[in-house]
Amino acid sequence: MAGFLMLSTVTDSAPSLKIEIRHFLMIAFPLSAAYLAEFAMFITTKIVVGKLGYEQLAAVGIAGDLSFEILVILMGLLSIIGVLTAQAEGAGKKSEVGQSVRQGLNVATMIGIPTMVFIWNLDLLLIATHQDPVVVELAIPYLRGISGMVLPVLWFAVFRNFTAALARPLAVMVITVAAVFLNYLLTVWFVHGGFGLASLGLFGAGLATTIVTWLMFVSLTVYVYRKPDLRGYGVFRGAWHLHWPTCKEILRLGIPVAGLTLIEAGMFIAVSILSGVIGTKTLAAYGVVMSWAGIPFVIALGFAEATMVRVAHAVGRNQIKAVRRAGHLGMTLGVGLLTVLVVIPLGFPDQIIQMFITPDDPGFDEVSRLATQFLIVVAIFQVFDGLQAIAARALRGLKDNVVPLWIAGFGYWVMGIGGGSILAFPYGYGGAGLWWGLASGLVVTASLLCWRFNQFSARPLGSN
Repeated sequence: MAGFLMLSTVTDSAPSLKIEIRHFLMIAFPLSAAYLAEFAMFITTKIVVGKLGYEQLAAVGIAGDLSFEILVILMGLLSIIGVLTAQAEGAGKKSEVGQSVRQGLNVATMIGIPTMVFIWNLDLLLIATHQDPVVVELAIPYLRGISGMVLPVLWFAVFRNFTAALARPLAVMVITVAAVFLNYLLTVWFVHGGFGLASLGLFGAGLATTIVTWLMFVSLTVYVYRKPDLRGYGVFRGAWHLHWPTCKEILRLGIPVAGLTLIEAGMFIAVSILSGVIGTKTLAAYGVVMSWAGIPFVIALGFAEATMVRVAHAVGRNQIKAVRRAGHLGMTLGVGLLTVLVVIPLGFPDQIIQMFITPDDPGFDEVSRLATQFLIVVAIFQVFDGLQAIAARALRGLKDNVVPLWIAGFGYWVMGIGGGSILAFPYGYGGAGLWWGLASGLVVTASLLCWRFNQFSARPLGSN
């Protein structure tokens, strides 16, 4: 079967479950904290801007969410660097590790420059999809400020995949956590002005995030360079020399991954746009709820990346039983944590909402009512949202990228967007219908991806 590695069973001995859990958590927890911190930068921006009014919240919400989802798609492509690095490390091929990272930086640059231009002009997409003119006008300066973050975010992602594959993600966590606080301080300063700086408004909110992401990339680069054991992989040896065969491999394996991520991110992009079509208050409520929904997802993403790394390591070591166990372990631990987190949207909806919009805002009552409805649905689908991310990356560790792409297309778009649109418009459920569509799409996708991994990893690997 295309995309699956042919492994021998000669060395089919796996480490004990206790050791596997320890290795898994050493990667998962720092990565989850790092992803959570990165996402928190978007949340803090919404918190600061939301106090200006629900229209400003809607503008930064849709512009920020669209930008974030675009970057997630590209980081999906670059995540294959983690697979290549982990497999090469597992096989003891250090030179291939360095080659993958160096060419990953080249690929990130090639895809990053046009993406920066695209995000700068995202207002054209907002106009084409008939968003409120006020929202579009407010979003333009924010997009201008945030577009400069693309390249450092992608370069940072390459080094993050490298350090995670070597089970060294602690520095990533420290850098990103520090970035959250710096981003908040800069956003408040730039948006409102002070200390000799005039108010920059929403442009300042985007500019603050751009500055912080550049500092994050520089900090991680210095860390990798100063660590002799990391520098020993030759990451900086002729870093800008283009080795096209390696770039082709990254693109060949990464494009299906990016396609799957595009289908997933596109579902949320579509729901964001459709929410704006329904109304500005629905869009503002969507922005509030996505601020919570992203938290369990990025936590699960850390577990997903750890699962991918452990599966890929097992592949590189030819430890076949460890492949299956690593995937099942990641899914079990991820679902357990996400189930516990269900209590937050169900038990504290008012506290979540009032973080982003004040009760004296003229749109507060309607935005609050809608957001409360949406949070009930989020409590259900957040478990499956995280599970599908973990299952997809478990398959990615096996380089099984094509079938998951078809599964995602059916689950996200036929069940998710198709079903949600029918509920939202013909049946008149509005924004709640869109969210129920999201939930059904994620449930179906997660179930099918788990079935795929379970069936795929149960077969004699040499026969696939």
